[in-house]
Amino acid sequence: MYLETFSLLFTSGIDALKEYLALHVIFCLVPAFFLAGAIASLFSKGSVLKYFGADSPKYITYSVAALSGVLLAVCSCTVLPLFAGIYRRGSGIGPATTFLYSAPAINLLAIVYTAQILGLDIGVARAGAAIALSIFIGLTMSFIFENSSDKKTDFNLNGDDKHLKTTIIFILLVVILVFAGSATTIISMAAVLLLVLATIAVSVSWLSRDELKNWMGETWFLVKQITPLLLMGVFFAGVIVELLPESLVAAMVGSNSISSNLISSVSGALMYFSTLTEVPIISALTKLGMGRGPALAMLLAGPAVSLPNMIVIARVMGAKKTGIYILMVILAATVSGLVFGILVQ
Repeated sequence: MYLETFSLLFTSGIDALKEYLALHVIFCLVPAFFLAGAIASLFSKGSVLKYFGADSPKYITYSVAALSGVLLAVCSCTVLPLFAGIYRRGSGIGPATTFLYSAPAINLLAIVYTAQILGLDIGVARAGAAIALSIFIGLTMSFIFENSSDKKTDFNLNGDDKHLKTTIIFILLVVILVFAGSATTIISMAAVLLLVLATIAVSVSWLSRDELKNWMGETWFLVKQITPLLLMGVFFAGVIVELLPESLVAAMVGSNSISSNLISSVSGALMYFSTLTEVPIISALTKLGMGRGPALAMLLAGPAVSLPNMIVIARVMGAKKTGIYILMVILAATVSGLVFGILVQ
């Protein structure tokens, strides 16, 4: 009896892996890994983090804080030392918590993967809501905990400007990533192939040997770091489909009620999702009846916070500020899921 059950669960996990490898690796993950590797190697973290100074204009600090996750590609644990560094250097609680929430929430790989697996609507909603919520959370934290006594000094935006050639390579990689997943005809596949060849040609011509080596090194590092955990997540997502009764999922998070979105938000906040693993797990839950609204709520709460994340940030900024921050993340994710669920009905 137990052997048969184990065999069924194992087979379900393997079947999920086979489906994933057949449908999503070549046209989704491979281009995304190369793009993320290019971002990690060709864009300096220092050029992003330097805009968090207390004397920087708010429109600069909050904009960079909300969008930096696209360039830094960090998860809820990787973001912690960066958050602690900018907070202790005087960035202020507002921009620091905006960065803390947004950086893992708009991870480029995760957004693309979400759109590919769960649909373009939820991928776009995840990216847009994460940016908006991060700014809202940061401004609210600043209003509650900061004085309006920031020192103003001259702020210089010069230095570390992106080179035009690097920007062109980045755009080519984005175009490949966008169109590769939808390439279904011979003509569209040929167009994607031409884009790949053009990207290789300009990269070899414009980048130095060291830059190319760093790019490939960062790409390989991301592959090694993420792929094993991702495949494990896909496997266990397949097991979840067999293990969880549809009636339980439908009863708890199947509707677009406040309670369903709140349960999804709290569950996501308490779990630890390695980069990308939240997507196959939530995809499995949607197959069991999870609503679109609760799915977005879990996507907005889960990657941004986790129990290990909560413990560390409590040590950095104190229990009271951490408690307010976590409560805001959960409530913001709940409301966002509820609104999204109403819009897509």
